[in-house]
Amino acid sequence: MSFGYQVLGFGSGGAVGPYEIEYLVVAGGGAGGSTQCSSASSGGAGAGGYLTNFGGTAIELTNGETYTIVVGAGGVGATTGSASSTPGELSSLVGTGISTVTAAGGGQGDSYTGPDVGGGDGGSGGGGIGTGANGGGAGNTPATSPVAQGQDGGDHVGPGQNAGGGGGHTGAGSNDGPAGQAAAGGDGTSNSITGSALDYAGGGGSGAGYYGPDPGGSGGDGGGGNGGNHGANGSVGTANLGGGGGGGGGGPPGSVCTSGGNGGAGIVILRIPTSGYTGNVTGNETPTTDGSYTVVKWHGDGTYIA
Repeated sequence: MSFGYQVLGFGSGGAVGPYEIEYLVVAGGGAGGSTQCSSASSGGAGAGGYLTNFGGTAIELTNGETYTIVVGAGGVGATTGSASSTPGELSSLVGTGISTVTAAGGGQGDSYTGPDVGGGDGGSGGGGIGTGANGGGAGNTPATSPVAQGQDGGDHVGPGQNAGGGGGHTGAGSNDGPAGQAAAGGDGTSNSITGSALDYAGGGGSGAGYYGPDPGGSGGDGGGGNGGNHGANGSVGTANLGGGGGGGGGGPPGSVCTSGGNGGAGIVILRIPTSGYTGNVTGNETPTTDGSYTVVKWHGDGTYIA
């Protein structure tokens, strides 16, 4: 009698065959809007798209396959002039045998530097300086299902020359207030994939209009930048949280120009059973452990060979 034996691949941890992992993929946040030496403020930026299966259905990696990680940079706030701020860049996890996971960059905040085009669409939308076509950008663009990767930006609906806040993963950007208050950015979402809870993907607040009250709108939980006060630039979104940048605040007409804050870069995190972790990685931060799992974080592009 003869016996057949199947030879299976082993990772450095001793795993046999495919193994399941969890991920968090966050794109770069958009940059806040800027002003053109105007008393008007500008919109807060949308957070980078947020996608995770942590606590849900794991995905299966195959031994020997290479999985490519892309981490999106944050958008850049326009210096004063006719230019607009830029959206954030996408982050992704790609490889054979899995569905590609792509989070879209956050939409830029609407700027008072040229034609009003509204807040940018993206993972979460940027805040607008009007309503309708001039209002907040659409979040969850392109759409992800069953869980949206982000929310819409807010509109300018109150008095004065104000703008809406940028959307976050959990909360839409706020509209400006009835007494001319600046708008807050939408909140992000807490995730414990590393073993410790941390908020990601908060939207940026709008700047304060010069003839309305200070301060600028607060950034959303998860790295959203605060909007600028009167005559001040917006704050940057937090790096590696995908936060949207804050919008520039309005200053004395014709004398003070302000810029929106840059968006925060994104991040990709994989939570891998230590029994299967191969250590064949590039571009990653130093791995950590959480119980029986190895946690690998990328702040820039890289690879993992299963």
